[in-house]
Amino acid sequence: MADRGRTTRNRRTGASRTGGSARARRPEAARRRTGDAETTRDRLRRGLAAKRASGAAKVLGMSTTRRAAVVAIVVCALAFTIAVPLRTYLSQRTEVREQQAQQAQLQQEVAQLQGRKAELSDPAQIEAEARRRLRYVKPGETPYIVQLPEDKAPDAAPQQGQQQVAGGSWYENLWNQVSGG
Repeated sequence: MADRGRTTRNRRTGASRTGGSARARRPEAARRRTGDAETTRDRLRRGLAAKRASGAAKVLGMSTTRRAAVVAIVVCALAFTIAVPLRTYLSQRTEVREQQAQQAQLQQEVAQLQGRKAELSDPAQIEAEARRRLRYVKPGETPYIVQLPEDKAPDAAPQQGQQQVAGGSWYENLWNQVSGG
């Protein structure tokens, strides 16, 4: 066919056969009209895509309400599917934090016990502990134990009507209470 001043574009590359851009040769007003036409084409394409989508829904026989219900059910199913593993993850994360805190506490306790072990490796420290806790004395030393007076004052005399039960076995105390004497 004869080429009548039209530029044809290669479908693969989009380049024109005559070389150069067809737009560059067009006047400004023509370019504006083409831009407007392209936006109109885009609108038409979008409208057709929407019609096709609604056509697919019509083929499936679903109304808008039913589609919304199906979407809601799918969303709820996904939420329930994700809820259990999420809850497990969060509880395990909390448990890991607690275990890390306990580990830090135990490491601190181990450090204290190692310090105590180092202290007790000294024979003088062991001797001091034995004197203080077990009240050991060296041969020839005289131990003294100071006893402080009791904080409570003993009751002077029992009131009338009260009998003072002093010593004796339990059955004697019982007989005295029963006999009233």
